[in-house]
Amino acid sequence: MPIVVEKLNYAYMQGSAITKAALTDISLRIEDGEFLGLIGHTGSGKSTFVQQLNGLLQPNSGTVHVDEFDMADKKQRMEGRKLVGMVFQYPEYQLFEESVEKDVAFGVKNMGIGEEEALERAHEAMALVGLAPEKFAAKSPFELSGGEKRRAALAGIIAMKPKYLVLDEPMAGLDPLGRKAILDTIDNLRASLGCAVLMVSHSMDDMADRAERIAVMNGGRLVMEGKTRDVFAQSELLTSIGLDVPQASRLGMELRKRGIDIPENIYEIEEMELALLKLLSKGGRA
Repeated sequence: MPIVVEKLNYAYMQGSAITKAALTDISLRIEDGEFLGLIGHTGSGKSTFVQQLNGLLQPNSGTVHVDEFDMADKKQRMEGRKLVGMVFQYPEYQLFEESVEKDVAFGVKNMGIGEEEALERAHEAMALVGLAPEKFAAKSPFELSGGEKRRAALAGIIAMKPKYLVLDEPMAGLDPLGRKAILDTIDNLRASLGCAVLMVSHSMDDMADRAERIAVMNGGRLVMEGKTRDVFAQSELLTSIGLDVPQASRLGMELRKRGIDIPENIYEIEEMELALLKLLSKGGRA
């Protein structure tokens, strides 16, 4: 079963004189095994929304169901949380144990799993994210590079074997190589574990490269949702609400303004290269 959000409304300081609506009438499904990208400018409600998915926040009205579990119900919420692995921005700030393996195993042991199995899961998760246990298990988390810390934090979530992996800006602050390593790790996790991924990101090129479907938030509302190609074909609408678009989409917009016949649904660099080569072979203009 998927995660199903229906008519979700949430306001901070509900009922007070300074009530602030954060989410309004949001309905969205996260299907088993898919990669869904969530985009929106700062303050659009993305982080507030993802916190509803593991019950850190509960709706003022509407529902959030993780599989069959109603996240507004305290007992069901505890079961639903086991299915949702949440990785916040700069997750390496949450590392605290004396060794990487102990840090990765911490959440597993909190689930009531014994020491031996928790360490076994920790080592499996470390291997999945590219931190060889024989090299990294005994290291202090604070000896790791920035990208390695990010992967260790991710391993701590993976060790709990979530069905849904929710990532809030997981590549923030990383250089291009570090970003690629995290994205490749996420792809490997999906292939190995079959988990669904919901990723919040401001990088439209990362979304264009990896996401199968995109949801767009603006002012606490879901304003667009669909296949990645269809969403990025609406590049002018996206820019009108203050969002960036992939480099290929941006180039396509500029070329069309100059009368050059570039299809609106191109959003990947490789596709743009082929389209330009095709135009050149025909003489160049519409």
